[in-house]
Amino acid sequence: MYPILAEPFGYPISTFGVMLSVAFLVGTWITAVRMREEGMNPDLATTILLYVMAGGLLGSKLYYAVDNHLRTGIPFQSLFFARDGITWYGGLIGATALGAIGCRIHGVSIKAFMDCVAVAGAVGQAFGRVGCFLVGDDYGKPTDLPWGVAFPEGAPPTLERVHPTQLYEIAWLLPVAAWLWSRRHRSPFLFGEYIALNGVGRLVIEHWRVNPPLALGLTQPQWIGIALIAIGLGSWLYFRAHPAAAPASATSGAR
Repeated sequence: MYPILAEPFGYPISTFGVMLSVAFLVGTWITAVRMREEGMNPDLATTILLYVMAGGLLGSKLYYAVDNHLRTGIPFQSLFFARDGITWYGGLIGATALGAIGCRIHGVSIKAFMDCVAVAGAVGQAFGRVGCFLVGDDYGKPTDLPWGVAFPEGAPPTLERVHPTQLYEIAWLLPVAAWLWSRRHRSPFLFGEYIALNGVGRLVIEHWRVNPPLALGLTQPQWIGIALIAIGLGSWLYFRAHPAAAPASATSGAR
């Protein structure tokens, strides 16, 4: 595909990095719109999402480095500082942790901000999967279906036609984003719906990926998908049973 977009001054700019930047910009805009709808200061969207982005990148690299170090014995440092190696699961943990810290620092309700970022999360994730497709990462098993794609410059390269599972996930995430947008004024916890639906997508799409089974015939991403469904539904049910007025900090700086 197109792993490198350009090489100004000899420094390669990956299409994945460009799509991550687009995801952040679009996600910031959607989050700002949602914060304005909820009576919050939309200017804080960029500020707090910087925490989210930093936490997401750090968490994704840590998860990748630790997981691969334990499984392969490759030195942790070389894995952590490699240009590749971004895992969504670790990114979610890191983004949530630093995002919560950012909310505390800037006086924003954590729950309210999570609801505001749910739609942006699905859309941004879809843009990220476009980047994965362009660099040939996270593709699936070989297939003779007419939409199979070969990734001769992929990571790793393959001349076989394989399931473009990156596109499958985009085809799932965009309707999820539309669903979340339609639910934004009615859901007791919109972020919980995003997490649960994300888990459903991972549970199903993993069927066409190449990860080895971990336990009971399910792969590690499938078990993580089950955990996401449980966490998403559990948090949704909690906030449904315990509706609470937004704290005063949720509207601090509102305009």
